[in-house]
Amino acid sequence: MEKSNNFWKWGNWNISWSKYSDCISNQNILLIHGFGASKNHWRNNQKILGSKFNCYSIDLLGFGESSQPYALLDYEKDQENRVKYCFDLWGKQIVEFCNQNINGSIYLVGNSIGGIIALKAAQILESNCQGLILLNCAQRLMDDKRIKKNDVLMQLFRPVLKTIVRQRIISNTLFRRAANKTIIEKILRKAYPSGKNIDNELIDILYKPSQRENSPEAFRGFINLFDDYLATDLFDKVECDIHLIWGEKDPWEPLAEARAWKKNYKKIKSLFVINDAGHCPHDENPDETNSLILKIIQETK
Repeated sequence: MEKSNNFWKWGNWNISWSKYSDCISNQNILLIHGFGASKNHWRNNQKILGSKFNCYSIDLLGFGESSQPYALLDYEKDQENRVKYCFDLWGKQIVEFCNQNINGSIYLVGNSIGGIIALKAAQILESNCQGLILLNCAQRLMDDKRIKKNDVLMQLFRPVLKTIVRQRIISNTLFRRAANKTIIEKILRKAYPSGKNIDNELIDILYKPSQRENSPEAFRGFINLFDDYLATDLFDKVECDIHLIWGEKDPWEPLAEARAWKKNYKKIKSLFVINDAGHCPHDENPDETNSLILKIIQETK
């Protein structure tokens, strides 16, 4: 079976997803992308994983080819066609997608904020989630709960920052300035320190969705999430085992914290480090990442 691309109606929204399965298997995997990415960011993974299991990928609401409703912030009056972009929203999306489109239990694989979304979904799915594989899971260093009380400068600047970024004209300007191929490539050079697999296809995977009319809305919603779940809020609330895969040179999510997680949380059963890789090891070093994902699932299913 070749890869199939589909749309699922979730309430008022259209959700884009794909499936690849080239085998007879009862095992399901769902791949959840990170911020600013899409299901196509798993371009080097889905076919390989789909050769062993039923492998799904999905565009989160606001990203890729899925609907992009207007962002609703906490202080704003509720309006039609507006949503609060947050981990509860995306976690619910994953849960309802699994319940309506996937037969049987499932492994959730998430990169960056996709890791937190996978954790939230697993909490709701309970025993229907067989396991979690988190790739450079977001540590959300700018969340209110992580700001040190003795950081006087940040405490003074934070209210100003929050006031600025809630303005749509500001968030749209920031987004549009970043949504060009030159800036995207610069960001990728930082995210992929080895430089491997940075090509025109990857740049287009990030660039093309950013040119849609409402593409700045998820950005506005996300940069205003100053108090949402941390991964550490959810580790002890899931029933399944958790496995970590980490790019050694991630510029944003330090490996040291992942090692502390492994030490301090019983649900975390393993931590695999991919040398010289950064924030997206599944795309920067797909061969090693795919082998690790297959190993984890085959040994624990």
